[in-house]
Amino acid sequence: MSAPLTPDSPAAPGATPQWRRLDPRTLLVHCGWMMAPFGSLALTALATGGRITLEAWITLAAMAASFAVLTAIGLIRWARTDFRITDDSFEVRSGLLNRRLRSVPLHRIRTVDLTATPFHRLLGVTVLRAGTAGSGDRGNELSLEALKVAEADRLRAELLARAHTGTAAEDPVLARINWRWLRYAPLTFWVIGGVFVVAGAAYRALDGIGIEPWKIGFVQRAFHEFGTSMLWLTVPAALLAVLALGSVGAVVLYVENWWNYCLEWTDAHTLGVRRGLLTTRSVTIERARLRGVLVREPLLLRAGGGALVRAVAGGLGNREENRRRSGLMPPAPRREALRVASGALQSPFPATELTPGATQRPLTPHPKVALRRRRMRGLLFVVLPATAVLAALGAVLAAFGAAFTPVLLHCAWLCAAVGAAAVEWLARDAYRSLGHGLRGRYLVIRSGTFSRDTLALQREAIAAWTFSTSPFTRRAGLVTLTAAVAAGEDGYRLPDLAAADAPALAATAAPGILEEFLVHPGTVHPGTTPSGETTQRLRSR
Repeated sequence: MSAPLTPDSPAAPGATPQWRRLDPRTLLVHCGWMMAPFGSLALTALATGGRITLEAWITLAAMAASFAVLTAIGLIRWARTDFRITDDSFEVRSGLLNRRLRSVPLHRIRTVDLTATPFHRLLGVTVLRAGTAGSGDRGNELSLEALKVAEADRLRAELLARAHTGTAAEDPVLARINWRWLRYAPLTFWVIGGVFVVAGAAYRALDGIGIEPWKIGFVQRAFHEFGTSMLWLTVPAALLAVLALGSVGAVVLYVENWWNYCLEWTDAHTLGVRRGLLTTRSVTIERARLRGVLVREPLLLRAGGGALVRAVAGGLGNREENRRRSGLMPPAPRREALRVASGALQSPFPATELTPGATQRPLTPHPKVALRRRRMRGLLFVVLPATAVLAALGAVLAAFGAAFTPVLLHCAWLCAAVGAAAVEWLARDAYRSLGHGLRGRYLVIRSGTFSRDTLALQREAIAAWTFSTSPFTRRAGLVTLTAAVAAGEDGYRLPDLAAADAPALAATAAPGILEEFLVHPGTVHPGTTPSGETTQRLRSR
């Protein structure tokens, strides 16, 4: 007698594959909701010395009811969800009253991700998400929660196994974590912004369980001592403390996100990213869906000689999911970032003029009027309002004979002088970063100063063009050109391009979209150039 077919064993050739069910530990994953009410009870008891108010009991009762409802939903979902892989499709069946069968052809599956939170890892399970070749919405994504890790690995291998030909590169590994890169962690937003994000989250959590942080004794004493001490010492000390906490937090976040990081070609047609300490993430990107690579250099990171790399690919989910999944490399040296970008494209990164000693011609600069626009925007929308507010406040206080009037007036002219110098420097830096070019099969776009982005985008991936103007840009003879792509952020802007050159550039970069609108290179028929504050999509192929 032959052994019975288990849900984990493959079906015999020619036999109908059996339906497989999620791991029973799915129910334990839903029990994680119990941590919220118990945590709230513990915090409330700790803050009140064991006395729990009626408001806290009501909050706990509401959370317990929510937990019961969600646990019941999880039980129904586990009992009524199963899946199978046939010869040509991936099928998921779910639903209680209305049964729903979703079937996706295997050749349309582009990414298969495995994600495990600390609670999932404690239970030995993971979440599998399969992205299709459709749009980036969650509706086109198949998700299976709480599979055993070994079964999830086998299932991913089954889903990604296709009739591809070709060989992988000699060294499929493009990059591994190098802990010397930790020095770039403090050069990110989280150095300062992370401290305030954590503080705000803690305040909301305490306020949600009925605790007012401002009424806690040691908090009141700290603010009182801060206000009565020498501010010229305490204010810089507070700023240094925020920077120190932010730097520590940025390093911790860097380690948690990029622990065990590895970027490699799992085969000749699949790029895989593996990373994570507490929450592990494994993302796969099919080469056919990789439309380009973005090298991003935020201002502080650029000052330290660093950069990070993101993929422009389809099938990575909505905008938020795409932001989390598209990362190919953590903040690292710029030279390493360009090397990884070249490896992902499997060709030299077409904007290598960013590296010292490069022989490639530079990108095409934009008209000088773009510099004037950046300078005027900074002066009109930043420097002038701040100076006017300080001067007006000083004038109002002077009418009442206040003692701080001279200080405010000095702050006003200092703000004007320092602000104008900063705006001039930032405007020139933004203009130097502005450029574009055609490099073989790629359109290269570079822009930004607070975050300088260099994008290498496949020209055949461009589906449509959008020309955007305003009364100010029309007067300056400029236009913003946006390339619509069914990948990444859906559209990539080329700002402040000469209006006379924009149609020719668009027609050359992506032939077949604008030809019917062109009279001759560099011109368009009357009525086809957009006007006003609106934008016009010329044609989508």
